[in-house]
Amino acid sequence: MRIVEHFIAGGPSSGGTRKSDIFDPNNGSVQGQVTLGTKADLDRAVEIAKAAQPAWAATNPQRRARVMFNFKALVEKNMDELAHLLSSEHGKVIADAKGDIQRGLEVVEFACGIPHALKGEYTQGAGPGIDVYSMRQPLGIGAGITPFNFPGMIPMWMFGIAIACGNAFILKPSERDPSVPVRLAELFKEAGGPDGILQVVQGDKEMVDAILDHPDIKGVSFVGSSDIAHYVYKRGVDAGKRVQAMGGAKNHGIVMPDADLDQVVNDLAGAAFGSAGERCMALPVVTPVGEKTANALREKLIPAIEGLRVGVSTDPEAHYGPVVTAAHKAKIESYIQMGVDEGAELVIDGRGFKLQGHEEGFFVGPTLFDHVKPTMRSYQEEIFGPVLQMVRAESFEEALALPSKHQYGNGVAIFTRNGHAAREFAARVEVGMIGINVPIPVPVAYHTFGGWKRSGFGDTNQHGMEGVKFWTKVKTVTQRWPDGGAGDSAFIIPTMG
Repeated sequence: MRIVEHFIAGGPSSGGTRKSDIFDPNNGSVQGQVTLGTKADLDRAVEIAKAAQPAWAATNPQRRARVMFNFKALVEKNMDELAHLLSSEHGKVIADAKGDIQRGLEVVEFACGIPHALKGEYTQGAGPGIDVYSMRQPLGIGAGITPFNFPGMIPMWMFGIAIACGNAFILKPSERDPSVPVRLAELFKEAGGPDGILQVVQGDKEMVDAILDHPDIKGVSFVGSSDIAHYVYKRGVDAGKRVQAMGGAKNHGIVMPDADLDQVVNDLAGAAFGSAGERCMALPVVTPVGEKTANALREKLIPAIEGLRVGVSTDPEAHYGPVVTAAHKAKIESYIQMGVDEGAELVIDGRGFKLQGHEEGFFVGPTLFDHVKPTMRSYQEEIFGPVLQMVRAESFEEALALPSKHQYGNGVAIFTRNGHAAREFAARVEVGMIGINVPIPVPVAYHTFGGWKRSGFGDTNQHGMEGVKFWTKVKTVTQRWPDGGAGDSAFIIPTMG
């Protein structure tokens, strides 16, 4: 039985007596186990990080950037291996797994420019003989708690910038697919990263709580469900930490009457069903404006969805593969039944999908609901599976209100040829990331990622300059070099006027 351990002090490390099964989602079998660590394992990783971090922070940013360049090259060299490893534990198809890794690499590419991003500000002559300047310094030790759905991308989003800024980083990946994060840590060491700067601790809630409570961990980044995000944010902040916690989503696609419906259907197929819907930036709700638009869209959607190919993750012809676990499959199917019970029209039912030769795999067929109402619980909550819900709107204002009033505010898209409608929508909708004829509006690495409302807790987003701000603290210096003249005693607060 393959055992996935921690990666501490530059190598594999055992610890903790509990184990959790790692499944092969394609056939339902157990392919390995991951060690579930304890507070003692985290304490050891923190002590190693404390010893390594000062020298890393003192390394000039250009040399730190060279390590990131080397790491980027090694990840690219090992792309096929990483994608197959990721796919084998998560279930997403190989092409999608490569995309997962590539989007993480793009943040690493941004981190390669860290010497420029870390530059401070300078004002000469702010007062008589006085100059003021600022500098950005690392927090010390940061930690990341990452979800199962992007085991390559999201860790790199976090540790790429944190480490480039001069921090040591401790990663707690999902126990469902823990192997890729360990492999990334091995590649970072191979790239020249010092031991203790990137470490991986495996675990469950016990490890999460240990991270949130540890006084030497100064910043925590989290991605996962909203309930857990809120818990992480509150517990971490109560412990005096800087915390960014990204939660769930229920992203809407607004389809205006003038939209190119063929393009919309093509985009919806990928955005709603790609990666079996296990994306926080998936598009699980489509809102056509007007009855004519809704009927025309439905007519085109049905054959497109029925034509989707569900297959094993290594099938190059498959549009998507299995979901991650049997428990998650059962949860998705319970939401489908919930939608039926609530009175929504089940147009295409993906339950009971079986793939010949892989009957025990965790497959869910593509599912389509129509006439879903905003009062339905199946609409209000995140399903996180290959389920598309159609919520019809009579007007632009009604369509605008749906994502704005929803508890989640991660992403939203509008499909239209009308520039005024698109501009008005982008300005007014209460959502953090907007796509205009772009179904999955994940920003490029040098911009920033983050949702509103229960999709994001904390006031600093992921990656881009927001990431640099999160993983550093600002120090501002006001300096004067005496010229020999005695000034007045400063019994009042000094001013520069």
